[in-house]
Amino acid sequence: MSRTVLIILLIIGSYLFGATKLVEQKWEKGKTFLNFLEDHKIPLKLYYNLDTGDKELTSEIIAGTRYQILQDDNGSIEQALIPVGEELQIHIGKDNGKYFVNLLPIIYETKHKILETEIETSPYNDIIKSTNNYLLANEFIQSYKNSINFKRDIRKGDQLVVIYTQKVRLGRQLGNPVIEASMIETRGVKHYIYRYKGRYYNEKGKELEGFFLAQPCRYTRISDRFTYKRWHPILHRYRAHLGIDFAAPIGTPVHAAGDGRVIFAGRKGGYGNCVIMRHAGGYKTLYGHLRRFARGIRRGRYVKKGKTIGYVGSTGLSTGPHLHFGLYKNNHAINPASTIKVAKSILRGKTKKDFLTYVKKYNKEIQVAINEKATPKKEEAFAFYMDVKRAKIQSQN
Repeated sequence: MSRTVLIILLIIGSYLFGATKLVEQKWEKGKTFLNFLEDHKIPLKLYYNLDTGDKELTSEIIAGTRYQILQDDNGSIEQALIPVGEELQIHIGKDNGKYFVNLLPIIYETKHKILETEIETSPYNDIIKSTNNYLLANEFIQSYKNSINFKRDIRKGDQLVVIYTQKVRLGRQLGNPVIEASMIETRGVKHYIYRYKGRYYNEKGKELEGFFLAQPCRYTRISDRFTYKRWHPILHRYRAHLGIDFAAPIGTPVHAAGDGRVIFAGRKGGYGNCVIMRHAGGYKTLYGHLRRFARGIRRGRYVKKGKTIGYVGSTGLSTGPHLHFGLYKNNHAINPASTIKVAKSILRGKTKKDFLTYVKKYNKEIQVAINEKATPKKEEAFAFYMDVKRAKIQSQN
């Protein structure tokens, strides 16, 4: 039996025979992992005994993240699961009355979903009305933003189809949906988008303009790459690194990777001196361990791509001078390496032939969706509380 399954059974056992209620809450803005431990009277040494990488990882808990806690009759925590990113979660538990903390993979399902609808008010509103999935609506609008004017071109009754995958954890969506193919009609003309080998193309095999980043600094080497979860063969536990570390001499200029507005400039936990910028399309970039900030860089300042925002340092939880560069989409960490690109590409030769075969497959699926009026089950709204008595009754049915 796997360690993960054992932990799940442990949680269920505590739930049914020890703890009195299971509560789901949202991580508050500005809250730190230390704040969480303090609020629940859990020894702070759980944080201070973590290694540098895991301490830094606790800074990645995003405001609005849904987490679960099991409480006893006195309201004390028996177990807690706090997601960090889309693949790992911080697990707090008790062993012989003493608290411990470790990292576990998030158990989730990936569901293939299809939405077909006719436009009543706008694509954004109609997608939300049909699915209650705000991130899906945002992804759809962003994917067509450079090819369709939604205010001018869309008419009531135009058709829309989205084929997408969605991670689901504990019955609710986890992270960003991934659009595999989509179609929207404007005045009788159908516009298609397809995801092929991680990139988005139109029906002719031309890559669509996305959010392309500039390299944030000159570096000597990449000292640590992005990974959602990685099993450490020596430590025998999971590690994660939700960004790219660029090793560079102290004082190396750090540049804005894209046009955007500074939403944070100050000290941030393990990241030390840190700048966070908001960009179009739900993106954010994070620049950590800076020695100092560039003149004029402060919250609210609009910055153009390539402008110096700070200088490489080793502040916070850092073992040497480097830039930690993080990229987030709708508050979920994604790999920055997938977005750094110089020019768009056009598929040719055998690759294009394979792509066109791929297109035919999805076109058939889109047509079936139109004929069958496919509508996925709505995502559940945030609301979760369950007591032991109710849980026992449900388990018997």
